[in-house]
Amino acid sequence: MTDRRSGTSLARLGLTEPRAEATLERLGWWRGDGPVEGAGPIMWALARSPDPNLALRTVDRLAAAPEWDTIDAELRTDLGLRGRLFGLVGGSTALGDHLVAHPDRWPMLADGPDRNNPPPDRARRTANLLRAVGADPAAPPAGTPGGGRAVLTGAAAVSALRIAHRDELLGLAGADLAAVGEPSLPVMELDDVAAQLADIAVAVLRAALAVAVAEVDPDGEAGTRLAIIAMGKCGGHELNYVSDVDVIFVGEPADATATRLASRVLRIAGEACFQIDANLRPEGRHGALVRTLDGHLSYYKRWAKTWEFQALLKAHPAAGDPELGREYAEAVAPLVWNAADRDDFVADVQAMRRRVEAHVRPDHAGRHLKLGPGGLRDVEFAVQLLQLVHGRTDEALRRSSTLEALRALSERGYVGREDGANLAASYRFLRLLEHRLQLQRMRRTHLFPAEDDTDALRWLARAARIRTDGRRDVVEMLLAEWNRNAHRVRRLHEKLFYRPLLTAVSRLPANAARLSESAAKARLAALGWASPEGALNHLRALTGGVSRAAAIQQTLLPVLLDELATSPDPDRGLLAYRRVSEALATTPWYLRLLRDEGAVAQRLMKLLGTSALVPDLLVRAPEVLRLLATPSSGRGDELIKDPAEVAASLRTAVARQPDLAAATAAARSLRRHELLRIACADLLGLLPIEQVCGALSSVWVAVLQAALDSAERALARPGPPPARMAVIGMGRLGGAELGYGSDADVLFVCEPTGETSDHEAVRYATGLAETVRRQLGAPSPDPALVVDADLRPEGRSGPLVRTLGSYREYYARWSEVWEAQALLRARPVAGDAALGRRFVELIDPIRYPADGLPPAAATEIRRIKARVDAERLPRGADRATHTKLGSGGLADVEWTLQLLQLQHVGSVPQLRTTSTLDGLRAAAAAGLISHEDAAELAAGWTIATRARNAVMLVKGKPGDQLPRSGRDLAAVASALGYPADGDPGVFLDEYRRTTRRARAVVERVFYGAPRT
Repeated sequence: MTDRRSGTSLARLGLTEPRAEATLERLGWWRGDGPVEGAGPIMWALARSPDPNLALRTVDRLAAAPEWDTIDAELRTDLGLRGRLFGLVGGSTALGDHLVAHPDRWPMLADGPDRNNPPPDRARRTANLLRAVGADPAAPPAGTPGGGRAVLTGAAAVSALRIAHRDELLGLAGADLAAVGEPSLPVMELDDVAAQLADIAVAVLRAALAVAVAEVDPDGEAGTRLAIIAMGKCGGHELNYVSDVDVIFVGEPADATATRLASRVLRIAGEACFQIDANLRPEGRHGALVRTLDGHLSYYKRWAKTWEFQALLKAHPAAGDPELGREYAEAVAPLVWNAADRDDFVADVQAMRRRVEAHVRPDHAGRHLKLGPGGLRDVEFAVQLLQLVHGRTDEALRRSSTLEALRALSERGYVGREDGANLAASYRFLRLLEHRLQLQRMRRTHLFPAEDDTDALRWLARAARIRTDGRRDVVEMLLAEWNRNAHRVRRLHEKLFYRPLLTAVSRLPANAARLSESAAKARLAALGWASPEGALNHLRALTGGVSRAAAIQQTLLPVLLDELATSPDPDRGLLAYRRVSEALATTPWYLRLLRDEGAVAQRLMKLLGTSALVPDLLVRAPEVLRLLATPSSGRGDELIKDPAEVAASLRTAVARQPDLAAATAAARSLRRHELLRIACADLLGLLPIEQVCGALSSVWVAVLQAALDSAERALARPGPPPARMAVIGMGRLGGAELGYGSDADVLFVCEPTGETSDHEAVRYATGLAETVRRQLGAPSPDPALVVDADLRPEGRSGPLVRTLGSYREYYARWSEVWEAQALLRARPVAGDAALGRRFVELIDPIRYPADGLPPAAATEIRRIKARVDAERLPRGADRATHTKLGSGGLADVEWTLQLLQLQHVGSVPQLRTTSTLDGLRAAAAAGLISHEDAAELAAGWTIATRARNAVMLVKGKPGDQLPRSGRDLAAVASALGYPADGDPGVFLDEYRRTTRRARAVVERVFYGAPRT
C-alpha cells in the first residue's frame, strides 16, 4: 500500500494484510485511495464482516471461478447477497472453503428466484437430501416395509450426502450471518436457526437410512421396521451447528437386519456429516444397538436410572417407520412424566449434576459455555428438573425445546415472568456465542476465548453483532456481556426452583404469576424435603408481612434453599434457619450480611442442614456469623485462630468482670463463642482432628483458669491466701484430646502458705474447687461444663482436694495399677504453676516405673479391660460402631498404648507423653510395635474420635453410638466430609473396616493373641 491515504482507509476498514490493496484492485473494487464507482457498498459490507482479511482472501479464491463475473455484478446491486456472502466468508472458514469448491452454489446466498423464501422446511430439506443420494422423496419412508431406498451406495453416497449437507448449512449460515454484513437485513432468531439445524440433521438421518436400506436390504425382502428416535438437542429441535446427534433405534423385529441397518446409518452419517451417538440407548454402549418396543419398555420399567428419563424428555421420532416411532413416543411418555415419583429421584438428579460438572477441565471451567458456572447446562438442567416435577400434572410443560419449555413454565406460573424472560435472553446469547465459535471452523467447541486472545475475542464480538457503545472497544463489550449473562444465568439458576414457590407462600402482593401450594409442595418433596407442608409453614413465617426483613428474605431464600437442598437434612436446616432468623430479628446486620456475603450464606446452610449444635449455639453467639466470610487475598480464614491467643483473650475478658456471677457468665459466653467457631471450622473441613481436639482442650483450660481466678477473688480474705492450688488435667483434658461433649477430668491439689495448717489449706482449697464446679456446672442451654474429679484417690468417697503431701502418702501406700495408668495423662492445666510442676515430679516415678510393669500388674490391667468390655457397653449398643467402648474404638487404642507406656517408659523416655497419637508414634519409633500396627491403631483412634465429635455436632448432645441409619447417619457422614447426597453406608463400611483392623492389633499387642 504505497498511498498513505489508501493505507489508512483500508486499515480503518479492518483490512490490515499487506496484499489487501492489490487484491481489491484485482477484483475491481478499489483504485488508488478509495473504492471504484459502484463498489462502495461492497467495501462497507466487507468491512463489517467478522474477519475482513479472511473474507477478502476467500473472495479472492472465489474470483477464480467461472461464475465470478455474475457474482461480482450481483454484489453491486443485491444487498442480501452482500450481507450473506461477506458474513459467511468472514465467519466460517469451513463454509467459505465449501463455497470456493462449489461456486455454483452462490445463488443460495442471493435474493431472487433461487433464494428460498420462506426458508425450507423439514420436508423440503428431506427431499433435497434424498434426491442427492438418488432416493425418491415421494416413496414411503425408508425403514418401513417396501420403503424408499437410495440409488447411490458406499463412498458415492457418502460424498453426495456430505456435499448436500454442506449446501444446506451454507444457505442457513448465510441467512444467520447476513445481518453481520448488512445491518439492515433481518436478524435470524436463534430459535429458528437451531430448529432448522435440527431439520437438516433429521433430513440427513432419513437420507442415510435410505442408503443403508439400499446396501443391506436392496430387494426389501426382510420386511424390517426400523424407527430412529432423535434425542438431545436434535430431538428438542434446538441443534447446534456442530454437535453429536443422539439417537435410539427401535426395530420390529430387532433382528440382524435391523442391527445392520442401524450400524450403516451410524457409519454413513458419521462419515458424511456428523457423529451419531447411540449411547443413550438402554444399557448404553454395552447394550443392544436395536431393541423392540417391548424390549425398551421392559428396560425402562425395571432398570432405567433417573437420568435416562430426563434424557427421554427430548425423545422425538425422526426417521424410519413413522408409526413405530409414534408408538415408541406414546409408550415412554407416561414413564417420563412419572419419574419424579421415584424414591431416589432427588439423589439421582444430584448425582447426575455432579457428574456433568466434573466433565469440564478445571482450567476451562470459567470459559466453558456449556458446562461452566452460568453456562448453558445450568439453564437446561433447571428447566428439565422443573418439567419433571410439574409436568406430571401439567401437560402444557411437556415441551422438548428448552426455550419453549421455559416459556411454558413462565406462562403457567412455575417461573416468574421476568426471571423466565431474563433466563431465556441469556440462554439465547450463550447459544449465539456457541454457534459462532462452531461455525468458524465447523468444529465442536464450547470454549470461550481466553481473555488475552484479543484477535479471537474481536472476531467473536463482530460475528455475534456486538457493537461498541462509543466508550468501550467491542472486545470489552463482549467480555462484559459474557460475564453479565453468565452471572445472570448462575443467579437465576439458583433461584429458579424457589422464586415462584416463595411468591406462593408469601403474603406480599407480586406481579409475577403465583405457584399453587400443591405445586410448591410437589417441588419441595422432589428436592428432598420430607415434610413439604412443614417447609411451607417455615417459608410463610419467614416471608410474611411487609417488613424490610421479609423483603430481604424473599431475595435470600432462593439461594439459601438451593444450598439447603444439598444438605443431609433440609427439613432440620430450614427449621434451624427460621429459629436463627427469629432469634436475630432485631440484629441489624444479620440479613444484610447474608445478602452481601454469598460465602456466609452458603456456609451457614451447610452448617444448619448438618448440625443441631450449631443453631443452638448460634442464637446465643450470633457474632460468629461474621467469621463465616471467606478470607480475602493474603488473609487467613477467620474461623482459624491461635489457641494461645484465644485463651489469653478469654482470661483477660473474664478478669474484667466485677463479681463471680458476671465472671462466670462472661466465661460461658466466650466459651460458647469459641465452641461455635471451632464447630464451624470443623464442619467446613478447615481443621484436622488433632487441632480440633487441641482447640477444644485449650478453651476448657482457659475457662477453668478464668473460673479459678474469679473464685479466688470472690473468696479473698485480708492478707495472703491460706493455700496455693493447682488443677491437674486428667483423661482427655490432660491429653489435650477433648471432644465437644467431653467432661473435664481433674485432680485438685493444694499446698499451705505461711503458717497455715494442712487442714485449713484443704478447707480453703475445697471451697475454691466447689465454687468452680458449682459455677461452671450450673444448668445452661450450652453443652454442659462438668468438672469431674472422680479419678482422685478413693474416688467419690475421698476428699475433693488433697495437699501435695497427702497425695505422696496415698500413692506410696495405697496406689493401685489402674491409678498409675490414669496418671499417664496427668498434666497441670490451671492454678499455681510451680505447685503443678511439683505434683508432676511426685507422680512421675509412679506412672513412669523405671523397672517397667510387673507381669502381674500387666495381667491386672488386661483383666480390668476385659471387665470393662463385658460390663460397661450400654445395653442395646452395637459393639462394631460404639466409638468409645466398641471394637477398635477409643478405649481399645488408649489402653493398648497405656500398657506399652507402663511396660517400657523406663527405657524409652519418648513414651512420656499424654498424647495418644504422639505415644503411638514414639512406640513405633522405639520398635515396640511395627509402624504398620501403629498406623492401624492411629487410624482407629482418629476415625472414632472424629465420629464421636460428629455425633455431638449432628445431634446436639453427647453420644458414643453411631446412628444406624436415616438422616442422622447421613449427617454424621457429611460432617466427616463424605458427600451429603451420597450413600452413608460408605462411611459405615470404612468405619467398621478401620476399627476392625485396629482391634486386630489390640488383640495381638494388648492381649497377646498370636498373629493370624
